[in-house]
Amino acid sequence: MKHAAVKHSARAVARQAKAGARQTPAGEAAARRAAPQTGGRRWLTRLPYCLVLAGMAAGLATARGGGQAVKSGTLVIAGALLAGSLMRLVLPDDRAGMLASRRRLVDVAVLAALGAGLLVAGLYAVVAS
Repeated sequence: MKHAAVKHSARAVARQAKAGARQTPAGEAAARRAAPQTGGRRWLTRLPYCLVLAGMAAGLATARGGGQAVKSGTLVIAGALLAGSLMRLVLPDDRAGMLASRRRLVDVAVLAALGAGLLVAGLYAVVAS
């Protein structure tokens, strides 16, 4: 229900702005939140996701080498997922970007579980010579 009230207030603020009415400080803050983000701010919210994605790509590129590189690549991917979990835990929802797909606790638990599983698999992987 709270979400619907926020949408309604954003619409009301937009209507007031179009009508040329003077806004209160609370209305101005709501208008700023409802307004699309600028280019620099939008890029900063994508940075955590891009870092995790780059770590995953580096891990996959490392694992492509075969043999011992598969173990190393698995550990790199595990590190990227655990770093993503930490970033999602520390960053507020508006700065977590695409890492924030569900509630914070669920996002952190899923990323940490996948990262820990790959970490254990990478550490105990037996590489045939």
